[in-house]
Amino acid sequence: MYLAACVQMSSDTDVEANLTRAELYIRRAAQRGASLIVTPENTALLGPQFHKVDCAETLDGPVGSRLSALADELNIHLLVGSLAERRLDEYGELDQERCYNTSVLFSPQGDLIARYRKMHLFDVNVDGGLQINESDSICAGDELVIAETPLGNIGMSICYDLRFPEMYRALVDGGANILTVPSAFTLTTGKDHWHALLRARAIECQAWVLAPGQWGQHDAKGMRQSYGHSVIIDPWGHVVADKGHGEGVCYAEIDLSQSERVRQSIPLSTHRRIIEGRVNKTPR
Repeated sequence: MYLAACVQMSSDTDVEANLTRAELYIRRAAQRGASLIVTPENTALLGPQFHKVDCAETLDGPVGSRLSALADELNIHLLVGSLAERRLDEYGELDQERCYNTSVLFSPQGDLIARYRKMHLFDVNVDGGLQINESDSICAGDELVIAETPLGNIGMSICYDLRFPEMYRALVDGGANILTVPSAFTLTTGKDHWHALLRARAIECQAWVLAPGQWGQHDAKGMRQSYGHSVIIDPWGHVVADKGHGEGVCYAEIDLSQSERVRQSIPLSTHRRIIEGRVNKTPR
């Protein structure tokens, strides 16, 4: 068993201020004994979509290097929910219009051991005025990622990925027993869907879920607000930690054997039947 921590933030366009607060919470969690610390989506920057492209860096740039050094100093596994990663276009030139939304995992030695680029992009127009087109400035990734670590096999995802259960099924089939879902879930969708979707992923995958989130208002006009409620959920679907509102950290003891016990008691992997292409539609 070991202690895991989810950091909840209210990031904005001030990269230095965001990183300073992230470091404060990461240090706090490490001092409490957390071995795995996860931060939310858009840890360093949450603002207008195209601002991300302007501020995007390579993962060994100033922001990535600073967080890598922090993981090394604190001797922790640090999963940074996501950073704006610079992208090259098909000609090998710097893409001036889009970047990647990338989650990274650093080892206790500060090595970059896993990188996941968000696959499902948040292009929505929800009743009530919520309209976001992430694909205007973000290029989708095309690869599932499982990081094999001494703390477990970590299946990586980001925010909107949460709505696509087939992705998590594939991660579990690949050996994942921990699922990370760093997010900036909007207040509009989060209040109705956040806990339900996360608990469903934990239950159907029989895996631990670590979901750190952004919280609160991210701009002066209140155009972008996040739901918060960073949570850790066990493989039975129990919410064992919930940060609620405000910035800070929530914690839980991770027992990987619990996942094995749940999978043995309800062996979904052996009961599952592939039904694709077998739908029989009857005439009206």
